[in-house]
Amino acid sequence: MTGKTVATITWRALYCEGQDTCRLARADHGWLLVGHARFHDDDGFAALDYVVRCAEDWQTLDADIAGTHGEMDVRLHIDHRNGEWLLNETPQPGLKDATDIDLSFTPATNLMPLRRLAKQQDDTLTTRAAWLHYPAATLAPLDQTYQRTHTYGAIDYRAEQTDYTTTLEVNDAGFVTDYPGLWHAEDQHVPL
Repeated sequence: MTGKTVATITWRALYCEGQDTCRLARADHGWLLVGHARFHDDDGFAALDYVVRCAEDWQTLDADIAGTHGEMDVRLHIDHRNGEWLLNETPQPGLKDATDIDLSFTPATNLMPLRRLAKQQDDTLTTRAAWLHYPAATLAPLDQTYQRTHTYGAIDYRAEQTDYTTTLEVNDAGFVTDYPGLWHAEDQHVPL
């Protein structure tokens, strides 16, 4: 993976023992999110490395997840091609309108819609994500709404399928720094 790093962040999980370190890099084709999630859950210790590739406009191109979880090897490739989402080359139904990937084990993938929201005039962005349910390794639609508030760095968030709402704290790079009850940033580097 090549690219010029423009921001880094480390989150601590609040719902389990774990952390995630991610870097945002500028690449020839657009953007890269390169991360390393480590956590303990009912299936044991997980060491998952992920790469998400995005176009210039922050639309997801593809993603790779590799590592181990308990006794299991994890190798997933998610591709967004010609309006279709594929998981390990198998077409996934119901995702035709999805523009983003949402990896359920990291807050990193909120960055893409947050970067698009920052660039638009409207205070609200509604988007559909291809939501990776992990560890089940299935993709499903997740309709998300991100809305600016009157407080700098605070974004109201809603996930329709789960009826989940919260207010996210976001840094200048577009990374979530506080995801109440789930993730909190411990360290971040966002060059000016």
